[in-house]
Amino acid sequence: MDERVTGVMIYYYFVCRRKLWYFCNQLQMEEESEDVLLGKLLDENSYTRDEKHINIDNVVNIDFIKEHNELHEIKKSKSVEEAGIWQVKYYLYYLKQRGVDNLKAKIDYPIIKQSMTVELSEGDEEKIKEVIKDIINIKNQPQPPLFSEKRI
Repeated sequence: MDERVTGVMIYYYFVCRRKLWYFCNQLQMEEESEDVLLGKLLDENSYTRDEKHINIDNVVNIDFIKEHNELHEIKKSKSVEEAGIWQVKYYLYYLKQRGVDNLKAKIDYPIIKQSMTVELSEGDEEKIKEVIKDIINIKNQPQPPLFSEKRI
């Protein structure tokens, strides 16, 4: 049983648990969607002077890190803002568990020229532990969770 939980899994957990199950079981149906292609294009052409895609343990893939210990995640819109916030909190949590503390984090929305600061509290750490357990349960189910209509 693979208990590795990635940042993308955290993101999908807050977007759609069924999508999370599909992702965990290598069933990806959006690779050619306009939204996915726009996101890749935005990622490639934003913040070109910064070192990008810092991969840690094949679990955390940080878009880029600036001086002053500030990690950044690039998102194209705020439509699923909560999912992005928890993904970044998970990055902070994961790094803290490995002895990297005192990090700051931001979510950058280059299309709308905004950014948001994200911090990790003790309450967030407790919630992340529960989310991790739930993700492991979901990914090990033999079938995807039932479909539920969402507003996104």
